[in-house]
Amino acid sequence: MAFSVIRLILKPLIPKSISVQKTCIRCVSTRLAEVGILETPREQGKAYDTGQLFLHKIFGYRGIILFPWLAHVYDRDTAAKLDDRSVEDQTTAVGKEVKGKNHMYYQVLIDARDCPHIRAQTEAVTFLGNQDNSRALYAIPGLDYVAHEDILPYTSPEVTPIQHELFDKFLLHEPDTNPPFVAHDTLNAWQEKNHPWLQLSDVHRESTEGIRVTVIPFYMGCREAQQTHVYWWRYCVRLENRGTETVQLRERHWRIFSLSGTLETVRGRGVVGQEPVLSPEQPAFQYSSHVSLQAPSGHMWGTYKMERRDGTSFDCKIPPFSLESKSDDSSPHQFLGS
Repeated sequence: MAFSVIRLILKPLIPKSISVQKTCIRCVSTRLAEVGILETPREQGKAYDTGQLFLHKIFGYRGIILFPWLAHVYDRDTAAKLDDRSVEDQTTAVGKEVKGKNHMYYQVLIDARDCPHIRAQTEAVTFLGNQDNSRALYAIPGLDYVAHEDILPYTSPEVTPIQHELFDKFLLHEPDTNPPFVAHDTLNAWQEKNHPWLQLSDVHRESTEGIRVTVIPFYMGCREAQQTHVYWWRYCVRLENRGTETVQLRERHWRIFSLSGTLETVRGRGVVGQEPVLSPEQPAFQYSSHVSLQAPSGHMWGTYKMERRDGTSFDCKIPPFSLESKSDDSSPHQFLGS
């Protein structure tokens, strides 16, 4: 089933973020612009507050934190070091068989000025439409989920340091607080109403030959189509080259298992219409997609075919992850108010 949603494809250009005498400077093409003063990043376990300005450590964009999510990270790289199971067992086991570890993530707004220059979809947070239009999606541009270690905090004297249509609706400037932005009542109400559809709970990671694949699934809700209940999920995938050799993603191979007993295989060129290159200079790419099942749960796993510069290739594992529905299946609250 196809959704009536337009997916934004972005050019693979990452702005660079550097520190000169603790001054936060962004370089886009050949133009430098000072945006604020860098702060010391906090250790894991010391969460950032709502209103914290930051640069994304990998993608380089400016952003501001809305609220935190405490996620369970299932890292198969760590599990492989501690577990002497066979390779086959580690390949086919569902993610939750790997011991999860608590990890802080944040819901953030992305500065609209940076969106054209980052290798990540900026319309990746999508919601199902109402029951009357089961094939419709709506997206809130410029929302992202960021891991604690990818936050580079900074301060700015500007009253509106981030350009985003929801900035003034979600945040209030309070110069006597630290950080000097606090949650508006509108943000608290929006978070509460959309909690089931925004909540980040499980994160799955696995590496192959230096390429780390991270998958975060989100339940979107259930809709009735042709007298059948169809359950929908979106999943966000981040690929990161943590090695020194440049590779290019050429093909994807997914296997999708449904609780109803069906097993579907999906093959295709690239992802979201692209075949991204992962190099030491531009190591990461992030995208989102959707999947539907005629059952309330299932799981997915697969591989990406990666090609080296010399023409040889290898299969990069996509970590297995569960697709779980939720009992609260009311329609999401669409906040696009004036």
